[in-house]
Amino acid sequence: MIVEFDSVVKRYGKTMALDNASLEVPQGAVMGLIGPNGAGKTTSMLIITALLSRDGGRVRIGGIDPQRDPLAVRRHVGYMPDFFGVYEGLRSSEYLDFFAATQRIRPVARPAVVADLLALVDLEDKSDSDVNTLSRGMKQRLSLARALIHDPELLILDEPASGLDPRARVHLRELISELNRMGRTIVISSHILSELEGLCTHLAVVDHGAVKAVGEIDDVRSQIFGRQRVSLRVAGSGVVEAEQILRGRAPVDDLEVFGDSMQFSLNGGDNESADLIAQLVSEGIQLAEWRLDGAGLEELFLELTHDGDRTAVDESVAEPSGSDAGEGSSK
Repeated sequence: MIVEFDSVVKRYGKTMALDNASLEVPQGAVMGLIGPNGAGKTTSMLIITALLSRDGGRVRIGGIDPQRDPLAVRRHVGYMPDFFGVYEGLRSSEYLDFFAATQRIRPVARPAVVADLLALVDLEDKSDSDVNTLSRGMKQRLSLARALIHDPELLILDEPASGLDPRARVHLRELISELNRMGRTIVISSHILSELEGLCTHLAVVDHGAVKAVGEIDDVRSQIFGRQRVSLRVAGSGVVEAEQILRGRAPVDDLEVFGDSMQFSLNGGDNESADLIAQLVSEGIQLAEWRLDGAGLEELFLELTHDGDRTAVDESVAEPSGSDAGEGSSK
């Protein structure tokens, strides 16, 4: 596991931002962090990046405690915050060159590093442009290039698609997928749940400072709902026979028929699905389609979170801290 949180606690004054939060991120995963404002997502990211100390619990990033050795953690982590900050008058290439210098990349190597990153994020033609003249989508890609300047194995992206138009979101999504294919582990926080569908391999739902569910997306669905919705279509005649077979099976609920198609809830997973298919085929039913429709991220989100009496935490005011406090210590 590249990220390990075990019963992590973080307080802002009397407000509990993380309340015994536990999660793991496997190497090579794309982990989506979803939750309401003030749930603890940004706090978790700042702790992962060694920019904020914890008040309790155990954290390991690539096996390293970020409070004991923050510099070692930062060498392995690239962080893209949800805002873009820059000195006035810098060109895109100068912006990246500056951050390359902060990462102690040798001056002779910097031009090639900067050129490669501008090419990766498709900003080659903006190398000499003032960063303040770039569109929001271009600034987001430049910020991502900055996070990649030291070739980290773990990327932390806080609301990367916030404020982008649909075309810019598609471009950013494709870039994130490509970075994952290149071997990087990625943790993404986003309020745009549709942007995480089909992109994330794993999911953590955070609410009131606690991790409500974590794991591969299909496993999280099973934890919450315990069943899936099945859509099927029968080729030729045989709809009545298929309905009779399915209505007599224990895993099937809420069966509805629409012409040559039907839908039902399946109480189970792949094994139960395979058994039903095998029985239908053995009875001579020709299946033209069999589709499992799992719950989407919005359904998972709504099922696991609630408004309640929330004491909002403005996570953006948290001061970065490079505390060298020991494991499980309090500030």
